[in-house]
Amino acid sequence: MEQPARSQSPSANATAPQPVVEDLAQVEIRLAAELSSREPRLETIAGHLVSAGGKRLRPMVVSLVFHAVGGDPRRRTDAVEAAVALELIHSATLLHDDIIDGGETRRGRASALSTFGLADTLVAGDFLFCRAFALCSRFEAELIRWAAEACVALTEGEVMQGRFRRNPAVTVDDYLEIVQRKTASLFETGARTAARLGGADPALVDAMSACGFHVGRAFQMRDDLLDVTGDPRVTGKPRGIDLRDGNPSLPIVLALAREPALRPLFATVDLPADEVERGLGLIARSGVLAEVDARARDELKAARAALARLPESPYRDALEGLTDELEARIA
Repeated sequence: MEQPARSQSPSANATAPQPVVEDLAQVEIRLAAELSSREPRLETIAGHLVSAGGKRLRPMVVSLVFHAVGGDPRRRTDAVEAAVALELIHSATLLHDDIIDGGETRRGRASALSTFGLADTLVAGDFLFCRAFALCSRFEAELIRWAAEACVALTEGEVMQGRFRRNPAVTVDDYLEIVQRKTASLFETGARTAARLGGADPALVDAMSACGFHVGRAFQMRDDLLDVTGDPRVTGKPRGIDLRDGNPSLPIVLALAREPALRPLFATVDLPADEVERGLGLIARSGVLAEVDARARDELKAARAALARLPESPYRDALEGLTDELEARIA
């Protein structure tokens, strides 16, 4: 079987400053350690997802922001632990999302749901959440509260998305609220926490929080766009999953107002593959893909404006480079 092409998405790479490369190496070591369990099946399920790789974009943002604001050396280990906690939370949500959506593939391989079944995958997601908050216990109360608030937002966003699943009445404002809760909240919290650990003043902490927020929204908009236009050999998953599952992605939400024929397709449970392809054609024909691209670029422009508050450094340059990679993202 042909293997999916390697991701061309933003990730740790040779252009990252050496301290960030070192931090991300420590993140991988710590992630592997946190998957350890007295129940081998839990470790296997969690490892099935985490060892598949992924972009590690959230840990990258944490490390870059920490060093960009000054990087208090006394708290560098804390920054690594915060990055690990966020990646564990993110991984937990992926396991739960696959259960909710019936996801068959994840990161170019069969999902944990497909491989291990619903019950054990659900418990493995809970296991990762617990591991994350065990790590957070080392931090001051304010940072723990930020992490908890992000997780509350994640759960609220999931329920809100479910409320608008296969609902043609969904609006762009509804979409933005879902994305703010489900995707942007973790990026925002990661950047905010990293700035606080790095010793930034409150104004700079707020600026980095805003940067994370806009990066998170842009990331999701690009993800939505790739669901319509992406090459499965590169993305590692089939096109049209959002339409098939009735998830209100931005291309779908915008196209619903322009292509009436899309509305019954979006509302249909178990939409056949040929109808998914027809729906993707309607979305492309509606002309909304350029608008989605423009909205993502606007979010990245706002993120770069926040980054301008940082002093000049290789870390700021790398953060700006990360926004450039997101703008050109193809996986």
